[in-house]
Amino acid sequence: MLILLPPSEGKSAPKRGAALDLDGLSLPSLTAARTAVIDALVGLCTGDETTAMEVLGVPKTQPDLVALNAALAMAPTARADAIYTGVLYDALDAASMSTAAKRRAAGRLMVTSSVFGLVGMTDRIPAYRLSGDTTLPDLGGVQAHWRKHLGPAAVEALGAGLLVDLRSGTYAAFWRPDEVADRTATVRVLHEAKGVRKVVSHFNKATKGRIVRALMESDAAPRTPAKLADALRDLGWAVEVGEPTSKGTQLDVVVTEL
Repeated sequence: MLILLPPSEGKSAPKRGAALDLDGLSLPSLTAARTAVIDALVGLCTGDETTAMEVLGVPKTQPDLVALNAALAMAPTARADAIYTGVLYDALDAASMSTAAKRRAAGRLMVTSSVFGLVGMTDRIPAYRLSGDTTLPDLGGVQAHWRKHLGPAAVEALGAGLLVDLRSGTYAAFWRPDEVADRTATVRVLHEAKGVRKVVSHFNKATKGRIVRALMESDAAPRTPAKLADALRDLGWAVEVGEPTSKGTQLDVVVTEL
């Protein structure tokens, strides 16, 4: 099983640690594509600060984010599960997992990254600021860049198992798992109140984090979307399974409490 997570906009910048070693990251077949993004991002951020802030959508009050990118190649690194923050990652709370769950997470979880394509939870990376819908000078659109490079590496990471795709729309556009749709499950969290169901963004992220944590703490190893639904039900979630499509099978997790 491979679970693809979205990145967080907020990241925790380590104060000490070794510099980035691209050769040490998971999926070394992506090294050239990663280098191209880093070169374009550093080039932008070591130039005119105002231009960089506009391209990256950085608030005028946070020029430090441009400086963060400018120093990307030499900045201190930490494990990805310590770099990414925010609602989903707070709910996942990887640091407090059991030893067995941490071991499963290291082999089963990957984060979709605008800079690195995909990173494992134990990969050492620096903090950065780059949204997936950005267009970089000398590179072009980040989404288009990764669409050209990510597919073979993602299929390699998946192997013969089940893909659980939790990416948001921006990052889902980096790679469409059409070739493995028959063993792909997407998860949507719906809040039901007075017979009405809707997606609540904050709670959607938090619930996905809790779902991933529960799967890592269990010994469940589902190999089909239907088996994943069964595993989630065993863990206490109310799950409805959609019809298989060319994009995979959607599982709706229905919750009644925010």
